[in-house]
Amino acid sequence: MKSAARTVFNSERRLGAGRIVRSGSQAGYREVAELAGEPHAVRTDLIGSTPAGDLAPDGETIACIVHITDLHVTDAQSPARFEFVNRFARDPRFRELLTMHRPQEMLNTRAISAMVRAINNVGTAPLTTTAVQLVAMTGDSIDNTQHNELTNFLALFDGGIVRPDSGAPGYDGVQTTNWRGDIYWKPDGDETGDLFQSALGFPRHPGLLEEATRQFESDGLSLPWLGCYGNHEEVCQGVGIVTPALADAMTRSRKPIDVPSGLDPDTAVEMFIDHPEHFMTGASVEVAPDPERRPISRSEFVDAHLKGGGHGFTRGSLDEGIAYYVHDMGLVRFITLDTVCDAGGADGSISVAQLSWLERRLEEVHASFRSRDGSRVKTGNPNRHVVVLSHHGHDSLSNPRGERRADELQELLLRFPNVVLWLNGHTHANRITPRADARRTHGFWEVTTGSIVDWPCQARLVEIFPTRGGQLAIGSTMLDHDGAGLAGLHRELAGNVPFNGFDSNRSGRPVDRNTILLLPHPF
Repeated sequence: MKSAARTVFNSERRLGAGRIVRSGSQAGYREVAELAGEPHAVRTDLIGSTPAGDLAPDGETIACIVHITDLHVTDAQSPARFEFVNRFARDPRFRELLTMHRPQEMLNTRAISAMVRAINNVGTAPLTTTAVQLVAMTGDSIDNTQHNELTNFLALFDGGIVRPDSGAPGYDGVQTTNWRGDIYWKPDGDETGDLFQSALGFPRHPGLLEEATRQFESDGLSLPWLGCYGNHEEVCQGVGIVTPALADAMTRSRKPIDVPSGLDPDTAVEMFIDHPEHFMTGASVEVAPDPERRPISRSEFVDAHLKGGGHGFTRGSLDEGIAYYVHDMGLVRFITLDTVCDAGGADGSISVAQLSWLERRLEEVHASFRSRDGSRVKTGNPNRHVVVLSHHGHDSLSNPRGERRADELQELLLRFPNVVLWLNGHTHANRITPRADARRTHGFWEVTTGSIVDWPCQARLVEIFPTRGGQLAIGSTMLDHDGAGLAGLHRELAGNVPFNGFDSNRSGRPVDRNTILLLPHPF
């Protein structure tokens, strides 16, 4: 059902942990509280001095976009999810496999739909009063490389019917009251066999799962948006290679509920990366099969976007089997990279071939740049500001199974002074990092935005504008949906998840949220 959603900037008010409304034996369950709005912190890391003159916008805004990432549209009833791994949450040897289950996951599509409505209702941006022009999505739109997840994601963003249920009608998964194991929140039950309720104070919510499985209509974004390929689009649970055996099991009825016999914790991650189907050999139950749970390929991901209007991808992307592209808008060139490691594992990599392609695309929008040997190259090309989009950022381009070229990528970007911003996700945390040229003559800002699936469940509005003082400014303002209905419960549950909620670093520091990021105007 369509409804309006109030758009809330963090400069107006911020959300955080409120009073304890229920107590468990280990922790209290808190409500989400409205806190005082957060002013924009001015960051001068890349200019090495105090701001030159007035920071007010001067002239036409260069770009006004919304950055959203890590939605994780989830088929929470899939046989190819291994929620039982969460019992090893405190064992660092399993870190790369977590999180396999979230108490809020059945409500995730409702939270995404609410954020879509909020983006549609932004109106004008807080610093420049400019209307939003574009939405940049930077990967992990889905959770488990499944076709039904992709279908729901595209319905959420393009508008259409969203079907959170899969298999037979009605919820059949780890959150039912009779499911073996006490590490799952079971809203229809009581504290018996539910550590979320007994230890953490999570509420009972009878009828929630029935309500959460009902289909609904998403408004879809009213703005153009760009897509991006992430590791959860490529590999099982964002980590394991989809082998033929796993692909077959994904659509069938055998649902594992316990670890394989004799699993060695020291080699568990490597086993899951190479042979995730081995994790289906332990104790199991029967669930309804569903052919729509089949795994997708990179080409199918691109093709699905093309059928919806492209969203940055082109027919050439599909023909070449690649998921990187350029999109020009006014004075800005957006360059979307594909940082997914096909060899498995969560972290990213980038190939020599893609770096070579990137260098050519950067040359096309620079009148002048620094060559590999340090000499200055002049071209007849017009200047554009460059915004790079990717799923992984510099620090997570560290997959040992792929080409570890994070520093090479950064050095390439720093040779081209028109690169002003790199937007990415993957870490599910807000973070802003200055990336300066070794000569300290220029640099760009790397801005990582937290996820929708985990606390603080936000998007980020980005404004690029010249200041009256003659510098370039990148304004960042965190954006919340209004929290109505199940979307609000989703956010409250996410805030109360141990190690990933209110008490985590997901929200980042104030200088990672509402900011004005300054740099010299590149041209």
